[in-house]
Amino acid sequence: MSEPEDKGYTVNDRRFLHLSEEEKTKLRKEQGTKDTAAEAFQEASQKAATEAAQTSHEVPLPEVNFSSFIFSLSSSAFVSLGAIPDPNTGKMEKNLAMVKQTIDLLAILRDKTRNNLTPEEENLFDHLLYDLRMSYVREIG
Repeated sequence: MSEPEDKGYTVNDRRFLHLSEEEKTKLRKEQGTKDTAAEAFQEASQKAATEAAQTSHEVPLPEVNFSSFIFSLSSSAFVSLGAIPDPNTGKMEKNLAMVKQTIDLLAILRDKTRNNLTPEEENLFDHLLYDLRMSYVREIG
């Protein structure tokens, strides 16, 4: 007789120690619980993937490129400036420390990418950084 294949972790419900294996199996089937954590994880992963696929059909995500990356960073700064509402809460709140940190981050990124961007990316980057800096100065001044 060969050894049973190890399928990962086994979940043992200690609340039912007094039950026989047959009774435990029957109870698991009634409750719909899985015998192993791997089976439970696999089922949850499949469910999440299905939900993600359904959601992705509803709202197409923008193309991921450098321009969308810097636009995303600058958008978060404009949210922190209170210029646009927070997409999570719908509220317009100011956090000037976060704005300064994001501007500094974008400035470092601009210096590190100098001469490595397309003319369109450079133009977008320079304009976003300028607009953010001017908005920040207006807020603190």
